[in-house]
Amino acid sequence: MFAAVSPIILTRIMTLKTAKKIWDFLKQDCEENKRIEEMQVLNLIKEFDMQKMKTTKEYNERLLGIVNNVRLIGTVFFLF
Repeated sequence: MFAAVSPIILTRIMTLKTAKKIWDFLKQDCEENKRIEEMQVLNLIKEFDMQKMKTTKEYNERLLGIVNNVRLIGTVFFLF
């Protein structure tokens, strides 16, 4: 297990004594990261909805920036 994780995670799990404790830690950490990503997506979607058009070019650039940030997080974002 230690070879499969990044050095940052390794320092966080190296004191855990059993594979079960390591697995439980990794599972919880992943779930927390998922919740954070979901909140980031919701915030970006809210920002997307709140945009006001100034110039068409500026508006498009700002919206595409928000969409790209959502995609970087790993969420599919459809424009209609």
